Amino acid sequence: MSISRRNFLRFSALGASSLILPDAVSAITPAAKKSKKTSANDIINIGFIGLGQQAIYLMNGFITIPDVRIVAACDIYDIKRDRFEQRVNKYYADKKIKNKLTMYVRYEDLLARQDIDAVVIATPDHQHALMAIAACRAGKDIYLEKPITFTIYEGQQLIKAVRENTRIVQVGSMQRSMKEFIHAANVVREGRLGKVSLIKAYVGDGPKPYDLPKQEVPAGLDWDLWLGPLPEKFHYNHQLNPLLTQNGHDECWGAWRWYQGMGGGFTTDWGAHMFDVAQWCIGKDGSGPSEILPPSASPYDCLTFRYDNGIEVAQMSFGHGQAVKVYGENGWIIVGRGKYLASSPDLMPNKMDEQKVYETNVPHYQSFIDSVRSRRDPSVPIETGHSSCVMCTLGNIAYELNRPLQWNPIVEKFMNNDTEANSKLHYDYRKPYKLD
Repeated sequence: MSISRRNFLRFSALGASSLILPDAVSAITPAAKKSKKTSANDIINIGFIGLGQQAIYLMNGFITIPDVRIVAACDIYDIKRDRFEQRVNKYYADKKIKNKLTMYVRYEDLLARQDIDAVVIATPDHQHALMAIAACRAGKDIYLEKPITFTIYEGQQLIKAVRENTRIVQVGSMQRSMKEFIHAANVVREGRLGKVSLIKAYVGDGPKPYDLPKQEVPAGLDWDLWLGPLPEKFHYNHQLNPLLTQNGHDECWGAWRWYQGMGGGFTTDWGAHMFDVAQWCIGKDGSGPSEILPPSASPYDCLTFRYDNGIEVAQMSFGHGQAVKVYGENGWIIVGRGKYLASSPDLMPNKMDEQKVYETNVPHYQSFIDSVRSRRDPSVPIETGHSSCVMCTLGNIAYELNRPLQWNPIVEKFMNNDTEANSKLHYDYRKPYKLD
């Protein structure tokens, strides 16, 4: 069976991409051919790349899944490696489970191990693409934190690597495994709200210029490896790779996410959750908006996305924190974490389950493990994660250029020969880093 990229994206939106395509088998790399095959009874060996606070949340979930073993982990900061090693070893010791955990500084050394079936990548966003593409070529399946890439071009190259190497990728958009969000998407997609005209999706502000003071790099942190492809102009400050508190937690969330050139601000950090839900609700997975308006050009005085079906998604607060409100001709719904409101009782779920511990969303991780065994796409495959990431990145480009932008979601380029906007699809890596 042969399928074009355009049709593949269309099928993805309809859920028809759940099988790895047969013709892709011929594109398996030598490294992928050597990867261990799994069956329903096999132990799945996992390695973690990036051991900050998010990785700790992920580890707390993955480690509880039967027949999964965390056998390797990697970070460029010794205090993060030590914390992870102690917690994993204590868990297995308490459970009287025999397990050998090996720690690494360089992710390439972890990927070289033939006994590792899958990796969890939870590094800063600017490292995602290089690491995930390398993992694909090494024959590893991937649980990849959102947003999946730092630039739109990186996402395009990652999709190629995933499909050419027949890898399983689960994107860390764990809200798609939460019952309140599943119900919200079903209400909208089943037409129970009638025609939808507007979605308010509050995420927060875009990135700001880097203004943290320069500090001395601590012993035990390889700052050059942390920077990776980023330019050397970004100096070290402890908030970028936080120290640990006495309780062993990161003293703050890594502040790289708030600064231009290192992260995408709230636009990508929370947008990869709430904008993702908006596109899910209106059936735009694998697609995207056709017009992006900065606040100065928006009828709502906020970042606004317009779609070819007339629906608008506005980055606007409506009094419920980071959440989504969908307006239809028959009523409205509001959905957030542990929160669901509606204009009428018939739009409500039967029962709201007790809110789960933040980020420890085992069903989302279990979907990944099930897919590793079945070789079928998980609940949030790479194309879905990419389209949500693209939407977020488009928003930041509109903020930066401060003018309306016309976007073609099929070819993924700006319209009208907009050279200035198209130059924002990627940036020049510092040498010797490159995508190839």
